[in-house]
Amino acid sequence: MNDDKAIRVAVVGVGAFGRNHARVFRELAGEQRVELAAVVDGDSARAAAAAAEFGTRAYTGVDAMLAAEKPDAAVVAVPTVAHLAVARQLMRSGVDVMIEKPLAVNLEQADELIALAKEHERVAQVGHLERFNPAVRATLPIITTPMFFEVHRLSVFTPRSLDVDVVLDLMIHDLDVVLSLVKSEVRDLHAAGLPVLSPKVDIANVRIEFQSGCVANFTASRISTERVRKLRFFQPYQYVSVDYSRRDIFTLTVKPTEKGGMPEVVPSKPEVIAEEPLKSELKSFLRAVRERATPEVTLQDGRRALALALEIQRQMVEHAERAHLRELMTKATVSR
Repeated sequence: MNDDKAIRVAVVGVGAFGRNHARVFRELAGEQRVELAAVVDGDSARAAAAAAEFGTRAYTGVDAMLAAEKPDAAVVAVPTVAHLAVARQLMRSGVDVMIEKPLAVNLEQADELIALAKEHERVAQVGHLERFNPAVRATLPIITTPMFFEVHRLSVFTPRSLDVDVVLDLMIHDLDVVLSLVKSEVRDLHAAGLPVLSPKVDIANVRIEFQSGCVANFTASRISTERVRKLRFFQPYQYVSVDYSRRDIFTLTVKPTEKGGMPEVVPSKPEVIAEEPLKSELKSFLRAVRERATPEVTLQDGRRALALALEIQRQMVEHAERAHLRELMTKATVSR
C-alpha cells in the first residue's frame, strides 16, 4: 500500500465497544495517515449518532456502504453470530478486517474465515485486546519457562454480552494470553461452571495442563462484587504478577548466593510503556494493513483460543450432568 495514502477505515457495529473503535480511529487520524470513512449499524439512530460524534458517514448495512464507497479496512464489532457473514462480505470486496473476539461461534466458521482471508489475500486480525495491554507486552521480555499460572478475571454483573457465557465473554481473553506465553499444546483440562443470574454460565473455574508440564488455573466470574483482572505465574527462580487493570508488573526474583547461603529475593517493577490497549491494537492492525504483513494476533490465534473455550464449554456440560446441577438449580428456585 502507498505509504503516502491515508488508510480509509470503517467500523461495522457501533454498540458499546464498536463506538470505542470509532473514537480511537478518530484520535489516530491526528497522529498518522488514517481516515474514519464510515460507521455501519443496523440501528439507524445509533449509526447516525456515532457518525455525528466522530465526523464521518453513517450506513445501516455493509451493502449500502460498499455501494457508496469501499474502505481499505474495517473493524467487525457486530455480535459474534454475525462475524462470518459480515467479514465474508468485506473480504470478498477486497477489504482487510479486524474481527472482534471471539472469532466465531464455532470452529467451522473460524476455518471459513481463515480460508477467506487466504483466498482473497486479506490482512485479517482477531481482536484479543489483552495482548496489547502494556503490562502484558512488558512481560514478554522476561518470559523464560512459565510452569504455573493463576488467573482471575472477575466483573460486576451487567446485561452486556449475555448472548454468550462467561468463558466466551471474559475467560477467552486469558486463554489467549496464556496460550501465547506458554507456546505448548493442551494435554488435559478440567472445567466446572454455574449459571447464577443468567441462563448461561456466569462463573467458571478451569484447570489446564500443557504438554510442557505447565499448569494453569483460570477463574472467571461476571457476578463478582469487585472488578479483578490479574494473572500471576511462576517460572524457575521467579514469580511474576500482572495486573491488567492497573497495567503494571511486579516480580520477585531469587538470586543464588555463594557458599550455599540463603538466597536473596529481589523485588522489582519492570518498566511499562503506557498506552491505551485499544489504541495499540488498532495501530498494530493499521501497520499490518499498510505493510501487507502478518498481524500480531492472527485468525489462527483466534481459532486456537476459540477451540480451547469450546472444549471448556463441553467439559462444563459434562460436569453439570455428573453433578446434577440442573436438578439442584430447579430445587433451589422452587424453595425460594
